[in-house]
Amino acid sequence: MSDTTNQSNDTPQGENGRQAQKGPIIPKSPSEALRPERVPEPPKRSKKARGQVVLFLNFIMTMAVLVCVVAVIGFYYATSTYRNPGPLQTNTNFIIRNGAGLAEIASNLERNAIISDARIFRYITATHLSAGESLKAGEYEIKARASMSDIMELLKSGKSILYSVSFPEGLTVRQMFNRMLEDQVLEGDLPAALPAEGSLRPDTYKFSRGTKRSEIIQQMAAAQQKIVDQIWDKRDSSLPLRSKEEFVTLASIVEKETGVADERAHVASVFLNRLGKGMRLQSDPTIIYGLFGGDGKPADRPIYQSDLKRETPYNTYVIKGLPPTPIANPGKDALEAVANPWKTQDLYFVADGTGGHVFAATLEEHNANVKRWRKLEADKGSDPNIAVDGQPEEQPADDGAAVTPPKKKKIN
Repeated sequence: MSDTTNQSNDTPQGENGRQAQKGPIIPKSPSEALRPERVPEPPKRSKKARGQVVLFLNFIMTMAVLVCVVAVIGFYYATSTYRNPGPLQTNTNFIIRNGAGLAEIASNLERNAIISDARIFRYITATHLSAGESLKAGEYEIKARASMSDIMELLKSGKSILYSVSFPEGLTVRQMFNRMLEDQVLEGDLPAALPAEGSLRPDTYKFSRGTKRSEIIQQMAAAQQKIVDQIWDKRDSSLPLRSKEEFVTLASIVEKETGVADERAHVASVFLNRLGKGMRLQSDPTIIYGLFGGDGKPADRPIYQSDLKRETPYNTYVIKGLPPTPIANPGKDALEAVANPWKTQDLYFVADGTGGHVFAATLEEHNANVKRWRKLEADKGSDPNIAVDGQPEEQPADDGAAVTPPKKKKIN
């Protein structure tokens, strides 16, 4: 190789690949050595970096940031609106029909000025509902200034306004049906066929708007069946009753005979004693049911002495034993009174003039009690042809037909 080539190869290189300056090394002073060297300028931006793709990517990034900012602001606004007090000025009732969806509910809330924005309510509420969960149908009381969050919690809970319908003890099935028909909140038709007499439990039933009458009837029937089974299972084993049907029938008679709570078990003991002796029950309420059925006796229609001899399947002055069916729907107290009656020898009772009854074990005692009662009625100017609260003193017949245990009160 030539000297020139060797000289080129032996030339030392700098840190950045630059050839070191030729010639002898010139020493520098300390101040010169510490002085920074001039940095070379960066290379100029290539035309490719300034291309359309890079500009588009920059635009996308800018828009993404802008969208995120808008989304954060929108989310904050929506959640604040959802939690802040609403526009409603006074308490109001709001109804959700069965099958209504979230969009319909939100629209109706906004239309009624209960919320300010149906879309906010709809979309945020949807995030609070789990799969398959929905807002409950019913009628709700929305408080003034309630927030969308408060409304959502209320409609989600199902705590709607509750109404009630009451059925006193001793009503017939038809009378109960009439009460349900008169209720303007209950919906739907009643069954064409009446349930069996005595099969519905007298009580107060609470329900929300939209409840059907058939649903109340189902509740009443299930409740009565349950209470009858429970009390029948705990009955006195010595009762002369062969079935739950007979049990309910006698309880219905006791229910109609007395409204005095502490007399029911005593009245039940009288009827059970008479059944045990093969005597006719001679209960006035059975006359009424035989004459008027489930409609009940008109308020201005008394029981005449001639009614006692009217032959109907229910008139226990004529028939022996129990009537074919209950004559009303007995309550729990009457059922318990028959299941566990007092232990007495009494066979008779008559009104005492104060709303209660006086009881007797013998016909002689009973006749004396009837005389006292008749005197009270005579002092009131009562018509002697009206048969109320018992019959005159008579001698007992072989089957007890002449024995007259009178009723306890005015019977409808």
